[in-house]
Amino acid sequence: MTAVVLRRGPVSFRVERRTLVFTAAAVLVILGLGLLGLCYGAVWASPAKVFAALSGSSGGSSVVIRDWRLPRVLSGVVFGAALGVAGAIFQGITRNPLGSPDVIGLDSGAYTGALIALTVASGTSAQLTTGSVLGGVATATAVYLLSRKGGLSGLRLVVIGIAVNAMLTAVNSWIVLRAELEVAIAAGSWSAGSLNGVGWDDLAIPFAVLAVLLVLLALRSQATHQSGLGGEVAVTTGVGLERLRLHLVLIGVGCTATVTAVAGPIAFVALAAPQIGRRLAGAPGVPLLPAALTGAALLQGGDLLAQALLAPVALPVGVVSTAIGGCYLIWLLTKEVRRT
Repeated sequence: MTAVVLRRGPVSFRVERRTLVFTAAAVLVILGLGLLGLCYGAVWASPAKVFAALSGSSGGSSVVIRDWRLPRVLSGVVFGAALGVAGAIFQGITRNPLGSPDVIGLDSGAYTGALIALTVASGTSAQLTTGSVLGGVATATAVYLLSRKGGLSGLRLVVIGIAVNAMLTAVNSWIVLRAELEVAIAAGSWSAGSLNGVGWDDLAIPFAVLAVLLVLLALRSQATHQSGLGGEVAVTTGVGLERLRLHLVLIGVGCTATVTAVAGPIAFVALAAPQIGRRLAGAPGVPLLPAALTGAALLQGGDLLAQALLAPVALPVGVVSTAIGGCYLIWLLTKEVRRT
């Protein structure tokens, strides 16, 4: 496969041409879906009106586009990218395409933490984010400790994660049933995973948290790439595998929990995005950038489909992602069974 060598001073980077083409195409798709999301709504806005609203030269439609639609579009891009990255992290650690946060219980654990913050405390944005992160970390710790007995393996971690996920789902149902009526209704609709009603006030803290996490991941990207070549290769190049895995798990849990705190648990984006991105980019391992771009496109496309299916009623995007992701999971399981 042909490659492009990028030079900057004494440092050179070798990038596969197919990966560059995929990255450019994915960015164009994301921009196109973003423009469609700004145009689509109860009243269609032409691209000219959208650009006028974004530049501040439009009239009443600027409020709808800038204050209602733009936060939804940006949250789809950022949250989809965060879920894609989280899926790539855990699939890389477990070396298993089923090792994504929603399969191994991290989504459910983050949702448990958010439910506790919602029912016990006042449920502010900061409390929901903190509760989600703590719930996700506690779940990841439990799955890791249970999987470590007898030697850590990716398949063992996935199976134990599925069991933990089932138990946490039951706990979450119990919390919702025991909560007050208003809280139970809000938690029940939130559990489907939705971008409906997301505004600027909901995004300041989550966007800041995700920005910090993605910067930390970028700083560890070289070590992550080396670990993807194999444990022995990583150790010989000076990479501390246990410390690296701990850092990656915390980043992955943080990404998943932050998205869950705002939009609820959105299933299957983290599962599908890394594998689709890897195949389209033709990259080895589970690359982070293709997973992020694919996750952003999937969540944007799923949200637009959720708005259009029963218009003018907007479905939660989690309903669409679960339906599509279920078909993908059946295909993936069938492929894995044939391989074994």
